[in-house]
Amino acid sequence: MARSQKVAPEYLQKVNSALQRNSYPSQQSLASDVGLSLSTVKNFLKGKSIDYLNFVEICEKLGLDWQEISEKETLATDSNPPIKETSPFITGSPIKHPSRFFGRQKELKRLFQILKRHPLQNAAIIGKRRIGKTSLLHYLKNITATPKEELREGQKSDWLPHPEIYKWIFVDFQDSRMASRENFLTHILENLNLQIPTPCDLDNFMNAVSDNLQNPTVILLDEIGVGLQRCEELDDEFWESLRSLATNHTGGNLAFILATHESPTELARSTGHSSPFFNIFGYTAYLGNFTETEARELIASSPIAFPEKDVEWILQESHCVPLLLQILCRERLFSLEEGDDGEEWKEQGLLQMKPFIHLLK
Repeated sequence: MARSQKVAPEYLQKVNSALQRNSYPSQQSLASDVGLSLSTVKNFLKGKSIDYLNFVEICEKLGLDWQEISEKETLATDSNPPIKETSPFITGSPIKHPSRFFGRQKELKRLFQILKRHPLQNAAIIGKRRIGKTSLLHYLKNITATPKEELREGQKSDWLPHPEIYKWIFVDFQDSRMASRENFLTHILENLNLQIPTPCDLDNFMNAVSDNLQNPTVILLDEIGVGLQRCEELDDEFWESLRSLATNHTGGNLAFILATHESPTELARSTGHSSPFFNIFGYTAYLGNFTETEARELIASSPIAFPEKDVEWILQESHCVPLLLQILCRERLFSLEEGDDGEEWKEQGLLQMKPFIHLLK
């Protein structure tokens, strides 16, 4: 398979029409939805070469047959579709597909309780680094819109009475583009399918959202500490405007959920911010280790069952820390797939845990 693909010239019009047909108001909104950079999406739409897997993923989002529209010169003779199997244990990135998300049922129940009634309420998710805050944000955004056939058997998804009317907007402050006030405001408006005003400043943004927000909308703010520490344009005036929007100008249809490693008020104080925005979070979900029941459910999801003695060892060594569980389960599964019944996987698992051993403290 070729490592890169591009749209054949005769299909460029069809590809660009698919953007509007799938209700994407802009190239940026497609980029945000698929989780790729704007430049990658632009190159795709212009018929320039991009990474093969990115090419396939964009096609799927737009409902296009990637083999049909590919430039045939770049399409290798082996045209098997991309691997669809989801990694059972994920250690290096947030968990985005709900079927691979485990635990946090108590926190999820409370979070959806404050989002399914009017007015929507704001919440903070607090926990040490690498404990699963970002994964929880993605789960909130995706679970109610994921088809049941893509979920685990018996996995709860009916958290909201009318999930189709909700809008979810994910903001990652580790994305340097979000350090710009204009980029942040544009990102929100694009995801709301609202016209971008000129100039896209706070006043015009407030008018656009106040006048047009009719559906319940949840803005998920990830790594907000980065936004407070590094983004000078996101000053107290900016945060005060967001607070005013949520509390006074959207009829109870707007809520914020943020993720951080300490309380919002303490974080704001330590970074020199005094905006009352950080006082509106009436519910706080504190993320800690999994319960043993939650940990066992994760372990049991392995496509190859682990011997009970290995399950007990994994529970003991990981202390039910989600990331450490994932690491040890990954190593055990790999050894079983290789037909290795020895104990070397334990040594490798402990070695892979070392960079994250602070999570045990």
